[in-house]
Formats: sequence, structure tokens, C-alpha cells
Amino acid sequence: MIAIEARGLTKKFGSFTAVDNLNLTVEAGLAFGLLGPNGAGKTTTIRMITGLIKPTAGTVKVYGHDVASERSKVIEKIGYMPQKFGLYEDLTVEENMMLFGRLYGLSKRDALQRSEELMDFLNLREFRNRLAGKLSGGTKQRLALAVALIHDPLLLILDEPTAGVDPPIRRQFWEIFRDLNREGKTILLTTHYMDEAENCDRLALMSSGRIIAEGSPSEVKRKAFGGDIVEVVLSRPLNIDLQGVKVMEAGDGKMKLLVDDYSARVSQIIAKFGPDLRDIRPVHVSLEEAFIKLMREG
Repeated sequence: MIAIEARGLTKKFGSFTAVDNLNLTVEAGLAFGLLGPNGAGKTTTIRMITGLIKPTAGTVKVYGHDVASERSKVIEKIGYMPQKFGLYEDLTVEENMMLFGRLYGLSKRDALQRSEELMDFLNLREFRNRLAGKLSGGTKQRLALAVALIHDPLLLILDEPTAGVDPPIRRQFWEIFRDLNREGKTILLTTHYMDEAENCDRLALMSSGRIIAEGSPSEVKRKAFGGDIVEVVLSRPLNIDLQGVKVMEAGDGKMKLLVDDYSARVSQIIAKFGPDLRDIRPVHVSLEEAFIKLMREG
């Protein structure tokens, strides 16, 4: 099933094109990361998907419903957590959850039941009577997530959900996201933390309103470098001539190779070097390195 399908999505503000003929498909049940520098068009894309702004051109469907013509059905499917905390700071945690539950059409009884479930799920029960304005940054983010989930949406859209919170709390949020994925919910999020983007099932890298790379984290890295990087240690200098293998560096009994697919080539490399091979290992490439390389080339 397809959760989000955008075709030819374009948004212009005067002469400036924020999103340029973007095509995006997000399968249901995945954690999908939208990456890119400030001004790449991530938030504008999200706002068009949610129906908050109208595209200049193109279409968006959410679980098969057209955002432009079936807005009420789309709203039922989406839970949105904006980058900036936007809840009522003079209401308590429980009052915020009840208010938004009622606004989404839940009965008072269902809104209360759902609030109780989410307070347990997100460890908010001890704060239920505390004003939202008096919460810490991480607790505010948990409350914002609870409100986004209050009507039990199929699609959760999160704009920089862990911005400004400490690394341990970021890890807790990702445990929550994985639990939500296991429940069958789809998550579309933006983030500038490359380490946490590794947790996504799929990524799309945006630059100047366009997608310049898409795939799983490993696929994006391969696209950036043209394959996998492998380091071998030899007992003596040797040459290698294998299809799909390119020497990047060589010297002092070590070679760094670029291979089209490490898992497919490792046995051939081992057979080629035979007893002269002392060690072989894939070189870890960070998503940040791939990101920088693709941005420069893009």
C-alpha cells in the first residue's frame, strides 16, 4: 500500500521555486526520512502533503485520497507535529490532549481514553496536570507527539521532531518511532541529524527543491561513492583485476578498493588474493560523508 504519492509537486513564492517538480512515493509502514540543508524545500513539501498550503502545480495523495479535493479524509489519516511547539502553554498536558481529541471529532469518552493510553505510552502521566508552558523541551516534544497521535492516524508527519533535545532523549524518541512502525503506522520525518537518519527505512535527499538521491541508507551511500569501500591487508604487494572492483589507494601492504557490491564480491576478492590475504573488511562510510559528497555533486 502507498501512504504518500506526490507527482510533479511544485511550489513557487513569486519568482522563487521552493519545490521543483518533485516526485515522491512513501510505502505504508515505513520510516521515511526527508533530508537536506536549510532552504532545500523539506518543510514546504511537508506543508503541501498535509494540505496546509496549496501547490503551484502537481498532485498529492495520502492513502489514495487527493489532498486538494478530499481534505477531510486526508486530515483523518494524518497526525502532524510541526518543528515549532504550537500547543496551548496555558493549558495542562491533559487539557491539550482532550482539546485536540475533541477537535478531531472524538467523543469526550474516547478522547479521555485515548489520552490515558498516550500518557502511558509516552510517559506523560506524571505531567498530566502541569501547564504545557512549564514543561522541559523533551517533555514538550512528547506532548506534541501525543497530540499528533490523539486521533490514531495512519500517517505521522514529523518536522524536525528531535531538534534541540539531548541525545539520550533522541534515542528514546526513535524507540517510540519503531514501536509506532510495528503498529503499522507510516512516519515521514525531516531531520538534520545524520546519525539518526540511519534509522530510517528509506531516505530522500533534497537540494534546491529537488530530490537528488533516494533509497535505503546503504543505497544512498553507494550512490554517493559509486559502490562499497573495502580495505584489504596483504602479505606482499599484488595487483587485482576483477570486474566490479577498482583500486582507490594502495601502499604498505594495504589496498582500499571500491566494489559495486561488497557482499557479491567478497568471495571473489578472497579467492583472487588467496594465502596472501591477511585481512578484509568493509570501510564504514557515514551518512554525513555521503550527504556532503552528494550535495557537492548535486
